[in-house]
Amino acid sequence: MPVPGLELKLVRSGEKLEARYRGKNIFPGYWHQPELTANVFDEEGFYCTGDALRFADENDANKGMLFDGRLAEDFKLNTGTWVRVGLLRSHIIAAGNGLIQDVVITGHDNDFIGAIVFPAVEYCRNLTGMKEPSDIIDHPLVTEKLQKVLEEIAKESTGSATLVKRAVLADFDLSMDKGEISDKGTINQGTVIQNHPGIVERLYDKTPAGNILEVKTGYVKQEF
Repeated sequence: MPVPGLELKLVRSGEKLEARYRGKNIFPGYWHQPELTANVFDEEGFYCTGDALRFADENDANKGMLFDGRLAEDFKLNTGTWVRVGLLRSHIIAAGNGLIQDVVITGHDNDFIGAIVFPAVEYCRNLTGMKEPSDIIDHPLVTEKLQKVLEEIAKESTGSATLVKRAVLADFDLSMDKGEISDKGTINQGTVIQNHPGIVERLYDKTPAGNILEVKTGYVKQEF
């Protein structure tokens, strides 16, 4: 729920509700950048966050709201099916039970969803006894555990919008200087994909490389 003194406005954007804020705890604009300021504040002076919210209970607003991803993150597969990146990303991280630090969802204009997985380094060090990240991502204990996570997600999947067919462990670190991490500390999905086209191409190769993990169709529920 909004804290005292903070106004929250929900604005319909497609199928989602964008969160916009106004209050004394909201910054008044960008320093000496009036055009940029004008782009992020609406006509009533609310800051447009680009974050989506949904009600925890559609019948009771007093129960608060939940984060529903970024407006710009969602995309369509070639089939026309919408992929809800925020929800899927959270589901994958939770399914990892500590294995996964973060994940970038891929698949825009492709036939299926892929994932670039950033392992939780300390968790993986304790799991493998390895210290170097390069040793961690190639370690069979890590890849086997991630494979099991993908298979469990596939068993719960009801269709292409929730099925992560392929995944790869990231062999690079996220860079704030390159815009891959936002000023709020969240991962910028689009920028990571743009900055690392090679790893995305490997996810969608007809004959995937050995470090690409893949879920076989036998794990997927029948879609009606």
